[in-house]
Amino acid sequence: MSLLTVGSVAFDKLETPFGKTEKIIGGAATYITLSSSYFTKANNLVGIVGNDFPAEMINILNKHGINTDGLEIDPNGKTFFWSGKYHNDMNSRDTLETHLNVLENYVPKIPEQYQNCEFLMLGNMVPSIQHETLRKFHKKPGFIMLDTMNLWMDIAMDDLKKVISEIDCLTINDSEARQLSGDYSLRRAARTIMDMGPKTLIIKKGEHGALLFQEDRIFFCPALPLEEVFDPTGAGDTFAGGFIGYLAKTNDLSFENMKRAVIYGSAMASFCVEKFGTERIQFLTETEIQNRVMEFVQLASFELS
Repeated sequence: MSLLTVGSVAFDKLETPFGKTEKIIGGAATYITLSSSYFTKANNLVGIVGNDFPAEMINILNKHGINTDGLEIDPNGKTFFWSGKYHNDMNSRDTLETHLNVLENYVPKIPEQYQNCEFLMLGNMVPSIQHETLRKFHKKPGFIMLDTMNLWMDIAMDDLKKVISEIDCLTINDSEARQLSGDYSLRRAARTIMDMGPKTLIIKKGEHGALLFQEDRIFFCPALPLEEVFDPTGAGDTFAGGFIGYLAKTNDLSFENMKRAVIYGSAMASFCVEKFGTERIQFLTETEIQNRVMEFVQLASFELS
């Protein structure tokens, strides 16, 4: 089934306890589409870059089967740029620079050939732009998933709640779930958030795994204990790409299949953090992915006597 991702394609400059980079390819849509490309062949991208974005980076996306006809190139602008430094615990970071550049006034355009997408992933953007993007479809996609962040809860809560009311699945981290709901208990927070509209909620807990909520059902996927984490940038987007990519591949929205999708998303995220940027997820094999998925399965597999 066809998947459309709308979000940022960007440059990142990163520093972690393991080293630092110069400008490398980043952005939510980049991680999402690269991750989902291992599961679905009908994989389309809408975003914008500037005149400084190298053609070889677009070629990387195309080699993964990602259709970039919806990727605008502004001949007079510069690509969105973010620079950050991670602390020793790798869970906290400082933003050093942010330049919106071409994203500052960007409103996504949905090409006609993308109009009939069955699955839509709205990467982290200004909520009003996410909502406006939904208005651009002739008919509502069959499954809409959205990612957001605490910044929009601070400065655009009303707009965020408006777009949340129209989606099928929301993915946020545990601190964002508590902020959005006003409740510390994640179980009660999930109920409050799903009452806002989405039937499915994923709460990411970083190195402590992910929770899937739907109605009164809960599933927990542990995180894979890794010997080294080089760069957590994009791990959440890579998770989202693996999750929705697997759903698009199987075209099965049952809770049981979503549990499998969470495992696949978690496996993809575990690859992402092993190297800087998108380097690791550009060169995966099907065997590597299946072996990693089995590691997750074995983490929580046991028998009762």
